[in-house]
Amino acid sequence: MQGTVKAFDAETRTGSVLLDDGTELPFDADAFAAGGLRLLRFGQRVRLALDGGRVSAVTLSTFPLPS
Repeated sequence: MQGTVKAFDAETRTGSVLLDDGTELPFDADAFAAGGLRLLRFGQRVRLALDGGRVSAVTLSTFPLPS
């Protein structure tokens, strides 16, 4: 699944992503850490992994999701 970064707080490492249908999904610091990234910026395209409706990983759209 892919989306676009709506918000990202570098201090807390949390934020939210907008899916292509306009649905907003928040992500926590654990999901950010799972993707192996250092920073995200507004409007950046990302790939998401979901676990029971919760975002479990966020990474760049060109990177593979963690296994």
